[in-house]
Amino acid sequence: MKKIDQKPLVLASASPRRKLLLEQMGIYPVIHPAMIDESDIPWQAPDLFVTTLAEQKAKAVASTYPDHWVIGADTIVVLNGNPLGKPASKEQAVHMLESLSGNTHSVHTGYAICHDRDNRLILGSVCSQVMFKALSEDEIQWYTDTDEPYDKAGAYGVQGIGAFLVEKIQGSYSNVVGLPVCEVFNQLLHHDIIQIIDQ
Repeated sequence: MKKIDQKPLVLASASPRRKLLLEQMGIYPVIHPAMIDESDIPWQAPDLFVTTLAEQKAKAVASTYPDHWVIGADTIVVLNGNPLGKPASKEQAVHMLESLSGNTHSVHTGYAICHDRDNRLILGSVCSQVMFKALSEDEIQWYTDTDEPYDKAGAYGVQGIGAFLVEKIQGSYSNVVGLPVCEVFNQLLHHDIIQIIDQ
């Protein structure tokens, strides 16, 4: 029987979704959320923006764990070139969902994997296209009355109740959840941060 063997690993995120995605692959990181001021990062091309944020998050935590590999990630929703953050109120959530209704938007996740003592840094980003169904006012009001939209970029969670919003995804599903599993797993394997071994 095969299993995953991992080097000491930290996830610089409080996201339970990213933690679950890693655990589903047999990877169990220490959880240490990064505390950075995201408002300091100027808006730029989406993939560069999320990669920059992911790198800052990973490096902010790596100094505390110099002998560990640290994974940082950042996800944004972009509609017509404009980023949609996390809604601060029901009104904002309603407005975001009205904008997304019947349209296709992009979801970008940047990831950074770094090792402080070895001065190593691996960067990447993934983009998926997400098509929403045309939403009725009742559907939007019902969904925004749940707790789900308020800690998520774009005011929805595709892995939860918000699955009913999405007609089609082109590209990585796990990227829309918050971490592009295929790409991150490949990087961890390629750089010998994880290995598949006999149990």
